[in-house]
Amino acid sequence: MSTIPTDSVGLVQPQTLHFDEPLGLVSGKTIEQYDIVYETYGTLNANADNAVLVCHALSADHHAAGYHNADDSKPGWWDICIGPGKPIDTNRFFVVSPSNLGHCSGSTGPRSIDPKTAKAYGPDFPIITVTDWVNYQARLADRLGIKQWAAVAGGSLGGMQALQWAVQFPDRLRYAVVIASASKLSAQNIAFNAVARQAIMSDPDFHEGRYYDYDTVPASGLKTARMLGHITYLSDDAMGDKFGRELKNEQLNYDYGVEFQVESYLRYQGESFVNRFDANTYLLMTKALDYFDPAEKEGGDLAVVFEKVTAKFLLASFTTDWRFSPARSREIVSALTDAKRDVSYLEFESNYGHDAFLMKNDDYIDAFKAYMDNIEVSG
Repeated sequence: MSTIPTDSVGLVQPQTLHFDEPLGLVSGKTIEQYDIVYETYGTLNANADNAVLVCHALSADHHAAGYHNADDSKPGWWDICIGPGKPIDTNRFFVVSPSNLGHCSGSTGPRSIDPKTAKAYGPDFPIITVTDWVNYQARLADRLGIKQWAAVAGGSLGGMQALQWAVQFPDRLRYAVVIASASKLSAQNIAFNAVARQAIMSDPDFHEGRYYDYDTVPASGLKTARMLGHITYLSDDAMGDKFGRELKNEQLNYDYGVEFQVESYLRYQGESFVNRFDANTYLLMTKALDYFDPAEKEGGDLAVVFEKVTAKFLLASFTTDWRFSPARSREIVSALTDAKRDVSYLEFESNYGHDAFLMKNDDYIDAFKAYMDNIEVSG
């Protein structure tokens, strides 16, 4: 990269906060101490009322915008939406983007050392839920001097966190931005996650999650899990437009090797994922997706759950997203309407499937920006 774009937050550095206060989890277990890695963009104003929490999805992390060094080929995962003049405008907002507990990019997770054993937690790291993430994020806000978020925003699993924030701490955010998400997973989505986990756990190098002790990784299983997941993030049209039935070479080989371009692409995605992600983390993150259901204790009645929320909502979905379809967003909108809450809903044409919330789309970006521009902050 020769020059950093003018609408970028520029060069950024992750920060780490250590927490000694034990965190009780929904599972009944406790994390006695933990570290949270996060990035910030923009400046917190004098009244601390311009803070926006950005929550990441399964395979993303704290690096949401900007560049870690001048040689980076790509910026953070949501750079299209965070920066000067962008929807989450860092000229107005102070953005906080943490890596969740259980992740593998610096925050305490399965690869971290358990102080009780002086070894990596591995499979002993407790199951984490979206509720648990919101609880640690509230502590992070306290440490940063933020009593109330101007907004909590995220796509996919990040959108679930925004939704949970509005339910769990109604007085601690003014707006919830829920993009390409759902109030709970469908049976089909749970099935995809189950197959991905089975691929990992069936790998001979998994060693019941203690592969760190064997100086190996369940690469084959993790690669297969990523390949499966990646298929669900794309639309049929997007895959057809990009690959069709193009061959990797000029002719068929009549064997079981890689022959089509789409096969080669998926293998590349799987292999690159193995180099940057942890298998135990993948298991944890998919379980957090499976367990999310804020209306479960109300017999599935979301409207009852939303009666106590005070935040205003923006929901957005994309036409070819079949993993978190527009119908799932409309279910949330309907429940918010029944609860007489303030909600705006936008559905965008896109060929990119579930990945559309990460892609440049003028209608999506312009509408997102228009909504965020109406959030009042002081100073």
